Amino acid sequence: MFRQLTALLGFVLLTAAAGAIGGLASVNAATFYAALDRPTWAPPAWLFGPVWTVLYTFMAVAAWLVWRVRGWDHAASALWLYAVHLVVNALWSWLFFAWQLGFWAFFGSVALWLMVGATAASFWSYRRLAALLLLPYWAWVTFATVLSWSLWQRNPALLGI
Repeated sequence: MFRQLTALLGFVLLTAAAGAIGGLASVNAATFYAALDRPTWAPPAWLFGPVWTVLYTFMAVAAWLVWRVRGWDHAASALWLYAVHLVVNALWSWLFFAWQLGFWAFFGSVALWLMVGATAASFWSYRRLAALLLLPYWAWVTFATVLSWSLWQRNPALLGI
């Protein structure tokens, strides 16, 4: 039981670290987001924090479930894919909020979408619940990709290449 809880805590900390690294880039996100010409369907800035908190929790639990079923040795490819996808996840905030690179943020969002899909597919072969826990995240990244495109197109002066 101790090993299970320690592993769960490890996945929570790893996932939270990715969120924190992305969060460093988002220190002024609310101000920057407010300055953008946003479509009417864009969510308010306050919504992003709670949504990401839930999604990061689901992601960590999903990775833990895969580890729990097969262990690191037998699920290394799926868990490494998960870890690499966390890097892409954190990078998006830097591309969009810190560096204000619209094209690269959109490209990063598409890459993240592909990686979430690949991770979910990989998790499916180990534990279906783990894959299902990633579906809300994949849906949010789908929405965020469309929003990234729209914001980039509507704000060329603020979000150049």
